[in-house]
Amino acid sequence: MRHDYLTEFRAPKLIAALSRQIHTEVNQPFKIMEICGGHTHTIMKFALQQLLPSQIEFVHGPGCPVCVMPKERIDQAIALANMQGMILATLGDMIRVPGSLSSLQEARAKGADVRSLYSPQDVLAIAAENPSKRVVFFAIGFETTTPMSAAVIERAVKSGVRNLLFHINHILVPPPIEALMSAGAKIDAFLGPSHVSVITGSDVFKPIAERYKTPIVVSGFEPTDVLQSVLMIVRQFNEGKRVVQNQYSRAVTAHGNQKAQEMIDRYLCVRDHFRWRGLGDIPASALRLRDEYAHLDAEVVFAGDLPTAPIDDHKLCLCAAILQGKAKPHDCKVFGKACTPRSPLGSCMVSGEGACAAYYKYGGLLER
Repeated sequence: MRHDYLTEFRAPKLIAALSRQIHTEVNQPFKIMEICGGHTHTIMKFALQQLLPSQIEFVHGPGCPVCVMPKERIDQAIALANMQGMILATLGDMIRVPGSLSSLQEARAKGADVRSLYSPQDVLAIAAENPSKRVVFFAIGFETTTPMSAAVIERAVKSGVRNLLFHINHILVPPPIEALMSAGAKIDAFLGPSHVSVITGSDVFKPIAERYKTPIVVSGFEPTDVLQSVLMIVRQFNEGKRVVQNQYSRAVTAHGNQKAQEMIDRYLCVRDHFRWRGLGDIPASALRLRDEYAHLDAEVVFAGDLPTAPIDDHKLCLCAAILQGKAKPHDCKVFGKACTPRSPLGSCMVSGEGACAAYYKYGGLLER
């Protein structure tokens, strides 16, 4: 029997039933942080906040890898792209994120060879087609996309590609949650990221749930997934539990994708520190190439030519507060005015997963 999964997970009667059940069972106010930007878009697109009782509030977290990329890392990408005989390749939204003075998109308009990739594997073809040039893959993403970068590194190593380098910006989900909670964030529960958890497994969040006595429910992206996850959180509070639960069991297991984890560990290791846009320096929160592959590391090869000084965001931009769950996009004075998807001041408006982009797209504002 063939299933229509979109219809099944967006069924109005089921959504209404879940909403009624949450209204019936909730007995205290609490804030739920959705870590992943994909959840933010689901919540906004399907108006899920309006279906919940007033005691429950969604706040938005640092689950958009483009949004948390600091300006100095973008400036490094621009510096690489502007080097003679260089091709810089990266994924989608990264090209539009503003650095301190410009973006990769503006660098391309001025003549730099900056290419947008549909898949990380495409960079191998670019390197093969341009043997006289050096190619840098500016790799971004959480644990979801890290295995794809590791696979590209493996193919480059095994096939002896000599003109391909990597600028690794892969980041990890648990450390920023830990950083927020240790700083006293007023978060009562979390929706755990689903695609990340496919790789890491849901157990990766157990230490946080146990240390801070905070429920974490790994949730799928459909509206029924999110509402069922909220109901699971409500029941945890009612039953006095504070544990990790896996709502997205159709794709996520406790221990995750072991083969993907092994491939990542083969080529990448944890950095001592990484500065997050809006969150600051978080120890052991990102990955880098292992020392034995330093000859492929653009940060090592061009160490003396890349800017490293920390650069703060625009003073009017509230992206930092939004990523910490302290503000909503509509609290920002420039939201939808000086800052739009067409002319973004902050990274939260650039990315398709950004909270500001979600509010702009689904909040009734139309670009002119």
